[in-house]
Amino acid sequence: MKLPDRLQFIANAHAKQKRTGASLAGKVCVITGTTSGVGYAAAKYFSKDTAKIVMVCRNREKGERVKSELHSLSGIEPDMILADFHSLEEVRRAAGEILAICPRIDILINNAGVFSTRLLLNEEGIDTMLAVNHLASFLMTRLLIPRMAESAPARIIQVNSEGHRFSKFIYDDLQWKHHRYSGYRSYGSSKTAQLLTVWKFDQLLSGTGITITAMHPGAVKSNIGRSSGLLYSLFSKAFITPFLKDPIISAQALHYLAAAPELETVSGYYFNLTTEELPANHASLGSSLIEETWKISSSLVGLPEDLADYDV
Repeated sequence: MKLPDRLQFIANAHAKQKRTGASLAGKVCVITGTTSGVGYAAAKYFSKDTAKIVMVCRNREKGERVKSELHSLSGIEPDMILADFHSLEEVRRAAGEILAICPRIDILINNAGVFSTRLLLNEEGIDTMLAVNHLASFLMTRLLIPRMAESAPARIIQVNSEGHRFSKFIYDDLQWKHHRYSGYRSYGSSKTAQLLTVWKFDQLLSGTGITITAMHPGAVKSNIGRSSGLLYSLFSKAFITPFLKDPIISAQALHYLAAAPELETVSGYYFNLTTEELPANHASLGSSLIEETWKISSSLVGLPEDLADYDV
């Protein structure tokens, strides 16, 4: 029996996943959050396919180890950009460094993310989960689009989450002064905002040769909850982590979305790994909310609402 659309994500989690024999050899792939979890697995998988990896990570020591490992896998020297995505200024600086070393960008995978059970504000006074999970990827994408347009065809993949089902985008209370804070609501809000802007990006990128998709990477092991304190860490290790899968499944799905020829013109879709899926409350996420989310996001990162070749 087929599940209702709103519950289809349960079956999709167990669906047979698609693969592609297409190669990313010679493609320049920018991947954020490459020292653990999904980003690390994807960087290794793409390196084995002899893609040129541009790592974006926050820890130099971990980054150097991963960089050496990727080089040994492919013989191709990765580039490493250091940035803490809690800070939008660091995201802006990282984008400038990427543009300085990359004459072309074929693939952008915005993977860096965070989960916290506590309300944490960054230096700009923004909820950390909104900053890292949405605004950082939004800003990075906006700043790299002109170079990707020059490199077209090119693909942008936003690593989203079924966590968008936890909450609507709480755009009218970004510091949680009037709503009861919950880590799951904040996480869901940030991922819903990211998803709403994917649809706006899709509209604006029409005709550029750039596609953008969002994907849920599966229930896999990662360090996304490292900011949640000792109690959550102990709970996670005992009751959550044992049931999570190896992030190799995420890497394989990302490779399919990045390389499959049949997806070259597919844009604006949400995938559960490689299965196309209807997001939560899709019918209620209307154009007015998409426009409002785009407007708020642009304002928060200090960019105009139109796409342009910005001076980074």
